[in-house]
Amino acid sequence: MSSDFEAYEQDFGTLTADITNKIGRIPKLAGEEKTQLVLNVDKQLEEVRELLEQMDLEVREIPIQSRGMYSSRLKSYKQEMEKLEKEFVSIKNVARSEVLGRAHLLDNTEKLERSSRRLEAGYQIGGERQQIVLLVCAVKSERVGKKTP
Repeated sequence: MSSDFEAYEQDFGTLTADITNKIGRIPKLAGEEKTQLVLNVDKQLEEVRELLEQMDLEVREIPIQSRGMYSSRLKSYKQEMEKLEKEFVSIKNVARSEVLGRAHLLDNTEKLERSSRRLEAGYQIGGERQQIVLLVCAVKSERVGKKTP
């Protein structure tokens, strides 16, 4: 029985090392690559949870005189898992904030561009009106000039 537990320990060590590495890489990535890595870490964390459940079942099957040692090791692994999950949640929250910030920035940029286009159109209309007024004034001036002998 303890050999199964030790095999689970090796799997736990391998998985958590890989997860730790990936969590460290997440902030350095962007876009689809970041999304895929986050999904991958989520999946691996679920694998670790299942592994801890298997380890817990194994500990229950170990004779009482040896169970204490394995129980304390399992407790340590569960604490390590909690730390990993907290770190991952923190990284995900930062990533989500960055995405929301970028979306907000893009939205504001679009609004600014629309406002700029409306302003330019307004200036163009104002310039055209000014030309029309000058033309009307010139025509009236010509008419007034022709009427006086």
